Amino acid sequence: MEVRFVKLLFAGDVMLGRLVNRALQRLPPEYPWGDTLPLFATADWRMCNLECVISDNGTPWSLTPKIFHFRSDAGNVAVLQAAHIDAVSLANNHSLDYEYEAMFDMLRILNKAKIAHAGAGADLAEASRPAVSQVQGLRIGVIAFTDNEPAWEAATEQAGVWFVPIDLQNARAAGLMAKIHRVRAEVDLLVVSVHWGPNWGHEPPPEHIDFGRALIDAGADAVFGHSGHVFRGIEIYRQRPIIYCAGDFIDDYAVDEVERNDRSMIFILEYDQCSLSKIRLYPTVIRDFQARLAQGSEAEWIGRKMQQLCADLATSSLWLRDEQCLEIVPT
Repeated sequence: MEVRFVKLLFAGDVMLGRLVNRALQRLPPEYPWGDTLPLFATADWRMCNLECVISDNGTPWSLTPKIFHFRSDAGNVAVLQAAHIDAVSLANNHSLDYEYEAMFDMLRILNKAKIAHAGAGADLAEASRPAVSQVQGLRIGVIAFTDNEPAWEAATEQAGVWFVPIDLQNARAAGLMAKIHRVRAEVDLLVVSVHWGPNWGHEPPPEHIDFGRALIDAGADAVFGHSGHVFRGIEIYRQRPIIYCAGDFIDDYAVDEVERNDRSMIFILEYDQCSLSKIRLYPTVIRDFQARLAQGSEAEWIGRKMQQLCADLATSSLWLRDEQCLEIVPT
């Protein structure tokens, strides 16, 4: 089957624990997605960073200091299914919040739900294994790693997450680049998901720019960055996008009135014959533990903010007022 067009959708951090988990005990699994589900339905493949562990088991991590522990009931895998999420990143600073028992339980739950996952596992081989999905005859691969929580690093005989410092001189980074190069030869499109950097600030750290470009040079077709509570700009490098940070998509966090961690967007990448043809960004806002499409002046504020952040990275974009989205056409 010849495929001409394919749409890949990305949403940032999805945290279903704490107050979101409590709300889900009385609300349907569709609730956290608000009115965004029709937009999810337009995509051929959907991915997010799962910023919690899904399990009924485990105890809060106590081996090293940690303030926040996020766990969502096992049944809340239905939330991911409600949005038809195809793949999640588990390489983050919350997959082991309830220690190894809960993480292994989550892996089983995701496998049973047929949701692909990458970035965590029983050892380094499993944590670094790509998740591969078949999408209209194309093989979409995902590699996921993080520079968070070095104490959780997976090793040859140690469960955990794929930990790679953002340092091109580090041996782990060399191993990552080699892995990307090998996997790219086995798939049609390769997404590299990275949970990195500080929680705040709309500009990517300088080392992220060098590292993100190196990921593209190694073979990534798209870099999907997250971890920060606010979105950062998109760079088009060698005709491939680097999303430096997608921001928070669903959570129960207190809102910083200056940095506005309740505002983000849905990222839709459109490909024509495996070449990026267009990116559309739809502004969103978190209200009452759910993502909602931003409207009017709020949508325009988010769009214009992202437009400036992209311009700072030499990426041109156009705010489409009638469609309430920002469009990037690679040149």
